[in-house]
Amino acid sequence: QVQLVESGGGSVQAGGSLRLSCAASAYTYNSDCMGWFRQAPGKEREGVAGISTGGESTYYADSVKGRFTISRDNAKNTLYLQMKSLKSEDTAMYYCAADPLGPCGSLVVADFAYWGQGTQVTVSA
Repeated sequence: QVQLVESGGGSVQAGGSLRLSCAASAYTYNSDCMGWFRQAPGKEREGVAGISTGGESTYYADSVKGRFTISRDNAKNTLYLQMKSLKSEDTAMYYCAADPLGPCGSLVVADFAYWGQGTQVTVSA
């Protein structure tokens, strides 16, 4: 069974940084497009960042461009999200997800088949 397990969330003050990790197990995700999503209370889940299978292409929501960086280490089956200059509006549950079909480039929730349980990020003003 495919498993995606996020870690690295926590509480931070505005302007601070966090790095999220997502470990994939029970399958090799090297051929999957990967993405990070987030969901704040009372809001729909939204795409934050995505990355192609080999990591050569990355794409971001406008709200996080220049502040967040997605990367992947296929040898370790791990996905990362480096978040800097955090704002209170970045507060949400963050999820990693895998799209095994592609093509990569989408941040649409429905395109991603596998999901982790999420890790909470709270940014205080």
